[in-house]
Amino acid sequence: MSYDLVIRSRRAILPEGERPAAVAVRDGRIAAIADYAAAPLADTQVDLGETALLPGLVDTHVHINEPGRTEWEGFATATRAAAAGGVTTVVDMPLNSLPPVVVPSALATKKAAASGQCHVDVGFWGGAIPGNTAALRVLHDLGVYGFKCFTADSGVPEFPPLSYDEMEEAFTEIASFHGLVIVHAEDPDSLRTPKDGGYAAFLASRPPSAEYQAIEQVIRLAEKTGVRAHILHLSAADCVEQLAKAQARGVQITAETCPHYLTLSAAEIVLEATHFKCCPPIRDAANRDGLWRGLADGVIGCIVSDHSPCLPELKQGGFDEAWGGINSLQLGLPAVWTEARSRGFGLTAVASWMSAAPAALAGIEGKGAIAVGNDADLVAFAANERFTVDLAALKTRHRITPYADRELTGVVQATWLRGEVVDDTPRGRLLGR
Repeated sequence: MSYDLVIRSRRAILPEGERPAAVAVRDGRIAAIADYAAAPLADTQVDLGETALLPGLVDTHVHINEPGRTEWEGFATATRAAAAGGVTTVVDMPLNSLPPVVVPSALATKKAAASGQCHVDVGFWGGAIPGNTAALRVLHDLGVYGFKCFTADSGVPEFPPLSYDEMEEAFTEIASFHGLVIVHAEDPDSLRTPKDGGYAAFLASRPPSAEYQAIEQVIRLAEKTGVRAHILHLSAADCVEQLAKAQARGVQITAETCPHYLTLSAAEIVLEATHFKCCPPIRDAANRDGLWRGLADGVIGCIVSDHSPCLPELKQGGFDEAWGGINSLQLGLPAVWTEARSRGFGLTAVASWMSAAPAALAGIEGKGAIAVGNDADLVAFAANERFTVDLAALKTRHRITPYADRELTGVVQATWLRGEVVDDTPRGRLLGR
């Protein structure tokens, strides 16, 4: 039996763990997984040797911003960066594009903008804002993977937050069709105005208690309505035990964190280093350790980028003024791997956190694992090779990132989407639930 492609690696990262294997591809899907030494016939044979073969990463938290704020980032540049970082599927947030995806016509506009530009597969979240409850079921039926809401100011006026009463209304509606709600959880009454423009004041203005109080309300409402809820970009390790207790008593609540919370710390952020600004903020090293424990214990399930770039001028000024968002889509895998390996985690864990778990969260079929029947989305990853982050090598529209000039371990050597090497031809598909 002949295949289109066979890729061999002595370090294939499979659902059951790492082992030597030969992955055979036919018609864009994984057709067989054989022993490394097997010799299945194929039009193309690739032997990676000791270079690891990972499943393509699934990043369910990406702000592409097109249309409307395409000058911040767009589908072509974001998906090029994704592929360069080993990400083969992204799910685009309903903001900061204009219009935001809170009504069916906006979803159509978003898809039209993305069509023909994507180098990896792209799906879409919808949004829940005050007054759009009636549109949620329609958006669900049109294939969005779930609904994002904010408990505090989103940063853009066209995507206002929900009060806790409005959240209950939205949760009830989403539960009625077995949908998923994803929440930016910071309690507005716990937030303060920074005083002096420095990082210490900004960090103090968004304390862990803000996340804790908002998550407590999400847990209460998820338990009351029966909705499946997910906490976005968890930064406060104080919330891990709170989430664990809710999960233990059967509340349908999950959580993610991000590479910047797992690899950076407040102590290294100096005055005017606003490329580190994000909301919720990067906290101290002890907090970072707590997030890693949350991953190890399975309370936090996913690691996703929260890639949220902007125009360079929007990062100017103090921390009280600059846009809060980090450019990380291309660098998440090596950043996480650099830290994970130092803590004793292997590539199997990283693949679970960055591929299998996000795919399962959103319910993206055929993604997230090197398994027969799945799309042949694969990554050649030189796990022991070191490099220094060069801004000129970034594929995003703007080259601003806190990872600049850092030495990281792990180089993406090639990315395959449905068995084809990702190159200058956009072959990505638009996905729906």
